[in-house]
Amino acid sequence: MFELLSQKNNKRVGLLKTKSGVIKTPFFMPIATKGAVKNMTPEDLREIGAQIVLGNTYHLWLRPGDELISRAGGLHKFMNWNGPILTDSGGYQVFSLGARAKDKYGSSGVVLSERGVEFADPVNGSRHFMSPEKSIEIQLNLGSDMIMVLDECPPYPASHEYTKKSLELTTRWAARCFEYFHKRIAENPEKYANGRPLLFCIVQGGIYEDLRKESARQLGAIDFVSLGGPSSGWDGWAIGGVAVGEPRKHLYEILDWVVPLLPKDKPRYLMGLGKPEELAKAVEAGMDMFDCVIPTREGRHGRLFCWRKTSNFQPCLPAGRFPISNDQMSNKEKGNTSTDDCFYETINISNNQFTEDFTAVDENCDCYTCRNYTKAYLHHLLRTNEPLFLKLASVHNLRFYHELMEFLEET
Repeated sequence: MFELLSQKNNKRVGLLKTKSGVIKTPFFMPIATKGAVKNMTPEDLREIGAQIVLGNTYHLWLRPGDELISRAGGLHKFMNWNGPILTDSGGYQVFSLGARAKDKYGSSGVVLSERGVEFADPVNGSRHFMSPEKSIEIQLNLGSDMIMVLDECPPYPASHEYTKKSLELTTRWAARCFEYFHKRIAENPEKYANGRPLLFCIVQGGIYEDLRKESARQLGAIDFVSLGGPSSGWDGWAIGGVAVGEPRKHLYEILDWVVPLLPKDKPRYLMGLGKPEELAKAVEAGMDMFDCVIPTREGRHGRLFCWRKTSNFQPCLPAGRFPISNDQMSNKEKGNTSTDDCFYETINISNNQFTEDFTAVDENCDCYTCRNYTKAYLHHLLRTNEPLFLKLASVHNLRFYHELMEFLEET
């Protein structure tokens, strides 16, 4: 399922084989929350180099429903995407959106138990219950290529005591997910004759070194054979709970603690990250897979990513040109793009300085936007609220992210 092609220090290049195709690592996943990447068609995604997209179990379950999508032939056919799809478990949204429902409807947002989690829909206040088994069932109905276990994602800050109980619950839920997943696969041999989805566990533990290491140990020590699955265990490993409000310095500490404990022959997924320099650092640390709303969200607000130039006006590539040591990273607020040694910058296209700027956003970018439009035109579209701007900005920023992955793979 995962073939390691090369490794330089901790940085890996590999092939991840799924039932819908082979993906070269490292890679970034545009987020198709409700079955679509905002303002992008599948054709746009293919042109910018996307190999895979990420769908959201929580949102697709509530609207239009996983059973409807299953009747449509699965999420691939429903959204006209023939490449691999990863779906998250829905756990993050259950906990993060529960408070919104409570504020809006006055009902209890989230009720957590050993069985699972009950929550209110923030759109209409209706009550729902998600168990580990239900999360797996939904993702199987969606036809995902990579499936995540249901986990509790405690917000920052959380006490050591609470975080310990939370990770232990996540481990028990993970074991239930594993058992139910392999039971359903075994019950449908014809459906999965040409390949089954891959199942990923999620390492939790907050900002505590002992708990992060304990979470990884517990997930690896599960008796997989007794649960009806292969002795090789998880198909992939994810690190969760690194984008829930904690200071960015903790991200790099967590990578230092956890990555050495992860199997070398399995893909590694850093969930919900992040800024370009965070992705570069994480690839150097040995991670393979990433997702984040930043490129499309920043684009919608007029913030566009550009490669910094060297003195001879060539793009300043990330290899060797971004802060890489832990000492360097801890001496800066990670993500500060104004530092001289950062390999990129962001421009706010709404600024007046671009009113008559008839150059491309980035002359080193090969995306559709930069090949065909100027900063002045994009400035005009944003200032006049023309919807075309949303597409052109998303195309550019997502191409920047995928080009970053390509550079990191090559260097």
